[in-house]
Amino acid sequence: MGTRGLAEILADAAGGVFPPPDGSVTVVPQPSPREAGVIAFAAHAVVFTDQDPDWVRAALAATPGDPLSAPLCPPFLTAFAERTGRTVNNIDLLSVADRLPGPPALPLTPVEDREHPRVVRALHYREDVRVYQADGGVLILGRGVAGRWESAVEVDPHAQGRGLGRALATAARHLLPAGEVIWAQQAPGNAPSVRAFQAAGYRPAGAEALLVLGQP
Repeated sequence: MGTRGLAEILADAAGGVFPPPDGSVTVVPQPSPREAGVIAFAAHAVVFTDQDPDWVRAALAATPGDPLSAPLCPPFLTAFAERTGRTVNNIDLLSVADRLPGPPALPLTPVEDREHPRVVRALHYREDVRVYQADGGVLILGRGVAGRWESAVEVDPHAQGRGLGRALATAARHLLPAGEVIWAQQAPGNAPSVRAFQAAGYRPAGAEALLVLGQP
């Protein structure tokens, strides 16, 4: 992997070029002070942190069980969090989709209130945040890990089961700048969310655990 940073690794993965599935771990610097964590691809993990790579490898070696799963196992993530003074966020499915041309089919209204609770929470994790409301749901866009564009959707309970999550996730693809791709994280246990994003054309790319500094 050489000296390639996380942004380059993610760009390759978005294009279908993944790190070699050789069971190894790549350690790269944090893209920003806000962002540290682990992304696991097939038989290859990327740990992004400003900690000493020798410490990372020693902590992984001390993790019991299968070395392939060690980077996302609780013993390593707990040691990583204690070492950095951070909190382990959820372990998510990481997916990616290409931009779609033209405007979204779903009517959306931009949320201009920067004190809106969903805007405030999004700003804890992302920059260039844009929030849109639809009838029964919310779409959040912003630049997250390593500057990548990320989307998240929320569907009100009364509007669930109608395909709105898929429509919101699809709309995000239309709202991207030209030449960009969109990333999204889904909790693996949230099957409706996983299905909605995959139905909207998002491709599974790996798994991700972010280590965050406090909570919004």
